[in-house]
Amino acid sequence: MPRSQRNDNFVDKTFTVMADLILKVLPTNQKAKEAFVYYRDGMSAQGDGEYAEALDNYNQALELEEDPYDRSLILYNMGLIYTSNGDHETALDYYHNAININPRLPQALNNIAVIYHYQGEKAQEAGKKEEGEALFDQAADYWQRAIRLAPNNYLEAQNWLKSTGRSAIDVYF
Repeated sequence: MPRSQRNDNFVDKTFTVMADLILKVLPTNQKAKEAFVYYRDGMSAQGDGEYAEALDNYNQALELEEDPYDRSLILYNMGLIYTSNGDHETALDYYHNAININPRLPQALNNIAVIYHYQGEKAQEAGKKEEGEALFDQAADYWQRAIRLAPNNYLEAQNWLKSTGRSAIDVYF
């Protein structure tokens, strides 16, 4: 039974009913509709912490989905799962794939920056100052790109960029 048919809380049931109605009236092909069902089930499983099930659903959605924007969101969500499991290298691969398809995805750019910043801190803690600084510079580059796309977001990153002298511009918004 698809996850969308198992949801037992009111909000999930309501969302599922509305999404099913929209799917029925949207002028799109069956393949795109199936991709959306897998994507929706992946999001539901991810929200419940069922990451293996979510990844299975996302992989099914990727096989069916042709729209580049939708593919980038699927890849982004897969990156979130790997990030939450601490597999940062795999997460970076998914985030990079997402922004290769859709360079205007600030949340993926932000998450790449967060991982590089984390890796920079770990490198410095291990006494690898130059490696840490290089990772911080990479984080700064991705945060600047994210902030240009969403200037009212990522305030902590904006403050970090300013306080470390890595800000390429003074005001983002």
